[in-house]
Amino acid sequence: MNVRDIPNLISILRILLVAPTIYYLLNHDYTVALILFFIAGVSDGVDGLLARQFSWQTRLGAILDPIGDKLLLVGCYLTLGWLGHLPVMLVAMVILRDVIIVIGAILYHVFIEEVLIQPVMISKINTALQIALVVLIIFIGSELTFSKLISPSVIELLIWLVYGTTFASGVVYIRSWGQRALLVRRKRGDL
Repeated sequence: MNVRDIPNLISILRILLVAPTIYYLLNHDYTVALILFFIAGVSDGVDGLLARQFSWQTRLGAILDPIGDKLLLVGCYLTLGWLGHLPVMLVAMVILRDVIIVIGAILYHVFIEEVLIQPVMISKINTALQIALVVLIIFIGSELTFSKLISPSVIELLIWLVYGTTFASGVVYIRSWGQRALLVRRKRGDL
């Protein structure tokens, strides 16, 4: 192990934080869950910053980082759905979108060419809204001093925004990968 492995170790730490975060959510200890979610979020920023700043990007890191992110978000969405804080349809849509993207990436890799996943702007907006929704719900559950200032209408608005951006980003990924696949196949003479 050398210094270049630090971002990967931070990503592994984030993956290891998923289970305790879910545990504390299930046990209604929202304050601890919020702290763990915050630590995971900071670790995501730190590992990316280190990897870019010092050119410590690795193939393993390119896999671990999004896995850590998705495990944490999907785990929180499933748990908050189970606890009744999120609509089941929203949880299903968020998970279905991620499954479609993963299956699409695998199929693209197998049948077309190596996949270079570059998040599109709507996907970045969707992820930010998904995170904001989780943080606000956990924050409200924590009953910390300012948590009562958050209006239920803010949560309702975020839920609808996550519905919309989840759908839109899924459509954008399917369309853009489909178009790329057709272009590559035409260049190869497959069509």
